[in-house]
Formats: sequence, C-alpha cells, structure tokens
Amino acid sequence: MSQRITINGVADDYHVEPRVTLAEFIRSLGLTGTKLSCEMQVCGACTVLVDGSPVSACTYLAIDADGREVLTIEGVADGDKLHPLQQAFLDHFALQCGFCTPGFIMGALAMLEVNPHPSRAEVIHELEGHMCRCTGYRPIIDAVMATVEANQ
Repeated sequence: MSQRITINGVADDYHVEPRVTLAEFIRSLGLTGTKLSCEMQVCGACTVLVDGSPVSACTYLAIDADGREVLTIEGVADGDKLHPLQQAFLDHFALQCGFCTPGFIMGALAMLEVNPHPSRAEVIHELEGHMCRCTGYRPIIDAVMATVEANQ
C-alpha cells in the first residue's frame, strides 16, 4: 500500500506492507534508535510519537501512520545539538547500555508536552510502562526532573 508518512519532519510516500509494524518500518529506513524488545507493548523500548502521542511501535501497524507525523529519537536533537532532555540523560548518567533510553526519552517528551511541570511522583507514574535493567530508574527520573527544573 502506498502511504504518505512524515518521519522526523520529512514527508514522503512509502510502500508499506499491511502486516509490518511501525517499529519494523522505521528500522527498515535505517532509523535504528527505536528498539524492539518485548514486542508485546510492555517494556517501552519501542516508544515513538505519532502526532505527538506516545505509541508502542512494536504493535502499532505502519499502515496506521498514513497521513500522520512520526517522531523518532533521531528527530529529537537539532543537528549536533542535543535536546535538553537528551543532555540531562547524559548529565545524570541516566543510561548504561542505552537500549531503553530512546523509549524513555520519547515517553518523557510526550509527558512534558502535556504537563511541562510534573511532580516527581507524576514523572514516576507516567514512565511506569518503561523498563530498564541497568540504571535502577533513579537517574532517569532525576534527568527528567532536571529538565523540568531548567524550564521553570
């Protein structure tokens, strides 16, 4: 099926097979920041934004992105300049292996768009659907909170 999808600000026409997930499709374009892990909408590693809302790209079909705007981790930075949230993840050592990091950042970006000044408890609640096996979560929450505090 031919579809028009905007990915990281660039609209293009794509041939999309009906059974392909958005994560598989994105990765086929060479955008490998979106990770596949559980493939059951449980871990959050595949989170991308579709029209500004977080979706689990492992179960979201690519054909459903027709006419929509998709933002992946590759589209968050401004060239070589990291987004403040990405920089906060580095500054607060909120990553180790980095596998889950894109999903956490995308989920946090969506949350901050809706609620730019969440409490620590709200951040913890909003990111519950993301799993990390390395950091113990505290540095991740600290990075998000540092971003919130920098924007006050």
